Amino acid sequence: MFNSSIKMMFFITLISGILITISSNSWFSAWMGLEINLLSFIPMMSNNENVYTSEASLKYFLVQALASLTLLFIIISKALLESVFSIMSSFFSNIMVAIPLLMKTGAAPLHWWFPSVMEGLSWMNCFILMTIQKITPLVLISYLINLNLFFSLMIILSILIGSIGGYNQTSIRKILTYSSINHLGWMFSAMSMSENMWMMYFTIYSLLTFTVIYIVKPLQISFINQTFLIIKDDKIMKFMLFSSLLSLGGLPPFLGFLPKWIIIQSLTYNSHLWISSIMVILSLITLYYYLRLSYSSFIMLNSQPSWSWSISHDKLNWLSVGLMSLSVLGLTGCTVTINY
Repeated sequence: MFNSSIKMMFFITLISGILITISSNSWFSAWMGLEINLLSFIPMMSNNENVYTSEASLKYFLVQALASLTLLFIIISKALLESVFSIMSSFFSNIMVAIPLLMKTGAAPLHWWFPSVMEGLSWMNCFILMTIQKITPLVLISYLINLNLFFSLMIILSILIGSIGGYNQTSIRKILTYSSINHLGWMFSAMSMSENMWMMYFTIYSLLTFTVIYIVKPLQISFINQTFLIIKDDKIMKFMLFSSLLSLGGLPPFLGFLPKWIIIQSLTYNSHLWISSIMVILSLITLYYYLRLSYSSFIMLNSQPSWSWSISHDKLNWLSVGLMSLSVLGLTGCTVTINY
């Protein structure tokens, strides 16, 4: 992951920026942690072997700097106006503070920078951008969120654009990008219910994302059609990759369905039937294109004889097998443990 001590140092400062933001008791110190986090990740994005990283890092820096400046301006204005004149109500001030934080996470409709930045990054930087870099803005949003009209609209738009955006994509990076946008909508709905719920969802999402990236990174796969050519004769690798993708899409009985199940149940108990119904319907679109990819790989484009189950052990990584098994059997294990 780290090919130099300098990148290791920047990763440590990146984590320290996250810890500063999480432990801060004022918006200004939270903003400082966000800036430390941003300035630590930019050097980690650079790669002399890939010409696209310069464009991706510049786009990321401009968008994040714009969001940080907007956040700082709103924080100062909020402090001045609410303490002196009390003009801004708590409802509108929370929305104003949440908008730049939503831009930092890449939530719809402020997601326009996310797919293009992801295309220029290495796989491990993609993982950091989809998971670690979202921790600080999500924690700050959890202080503000309430299931009002604004955040309900953000939830529906994130799930809708995350579902439709990945429909005709062939790039695995873009599929994971729009899947991340889709999962952000579910995380926002989990935030409105419970703090532990969205942290559980984020942990499972990070685990499933790491599983997919850990499988495709050694094979140097960037597009779906490459999986048909590179691992067309390796059923185990195919099963590991596409079962992880289906789990990321939330198909039962995989582990990815567990947090969605809990969120739907919580929304139903709290009488939010309309938004839970919309979320379930839109998630079916995501499952459709995941199932379409898996169907093409396993049935239509499979050239291996049915009696041959040979697998090259040099390709088989037992950590990948363990992560895939956790993804496939995780829901069953959790259900048995709870009922026991």
